[in-house]
Amino acid sequence: MQKRELGSSNLEVSPLGLGCMGMSQSYGVPPDKQAMISLIRAAVERGVTFFDTAEIYGPYTNEELVGEALAPVRAQVVIATKFGIKIENGQQVQDSRPERVKLSVEGSLKRLRTDVIDLYYQHRVDPNVPIEDVAGTVKELIAQGKVKHFGMSEAGVRTIRRAHAVQTVTAVQSEYSLWWRSPEEELLPTLEELGIGFVPFSPLGKGFLTGTIDEKTTFVSSDFRNIVPRFTPEARRANQTIVHVLRNIADKKQATPAQIALAWLLARRPWIVPIPGTTKLARLEENIGAAAIRLTADDLREIERAASQITIQGARYPEQLERRTGL
Repeated sequence: MQKRELGSSNLEVSPLGLGCMGMSQSYGVPPDKQAMISLIRAAVERGVTFFDTAEIYGPYTNEELVGEALAPVRAQVVIATKFGIKIENGQQVQDSRPERVKLSVEGSLKRLRTDVIDLYYQHRVDPNVPIEDVAGTVKELIAQGKVKHFGMSEAGVRTIRRAHAVQTVTAVQSEYSLWWRSPEEELLPTLEELGIGFVPFSPLGKGFLTGTIDEKTTFVSSDFRNIVPRFTPEARRANQTIVHVLRNIADKKQATPAQIALAWLLARRPWIVPIPGTTKLARLEENIGAAAIRLTADDLREIERAASQITIQGARYPEQLERRTGL
């Protein structure tokens, strides 16, 4: 696979990364750890160099998994992790105070079995800590050689600008796909202006854009999608229209709906690097195959024309989670 540069940072990664969260949480019972280590190493063998985790995933166990899997090839890969959320009385609580960030980085370095974190994201903007203090703390960590690049997740454009003025922001991570296009309004133009890379998570709509989920699909009780308004049976039935658009293009390209959804993202900007997650080798290979698909101007116009006539049903998050985004 050819490489992509995240903005103007000189941080080069594979055009598709691997989101590792689902290997430890959110989508039902976590798979066998050794199987996931094998999957991560299979991704490396197939050219993936960009791996995404977070302190809170698991919690804490996902970093350990990623660290163990990548230890033999550490010099060949880029590891991104996140700080700013802790567990307090069984609940996730935002905490980006400088002393907390400095504590977090030490734990992440240890769990990831590395002496430097390539890309360190603030997981969510903390309304109680000025972003200048957060960016200044990461700037210190970069000066100390513990971190190479600063990132932000689900941040609004004003906050990104304020942070970027203190410490260059290399990448911003937010949800983006054909069924969540809000980043196009303000975020993408701002990132282009500032030379910041964009890392879409949930680029396959939490699995929906693969075409394998319909209104009859059931999820195990521990699956996060059970509480997502966009995944009610009624919403899933209504939202099949966007999958039909992808399937029409996929049939012409001898591809899958998931591959077209990813290829569409890759065609949006050269500094966009989606991070689809999976726990299955076949899906990993399918996703990687998207990097070789070239959508023509006619393909893109056809997708745009069809998508513009579709209104996606259901909120992307329950209200209490949506409140934590885009400050």
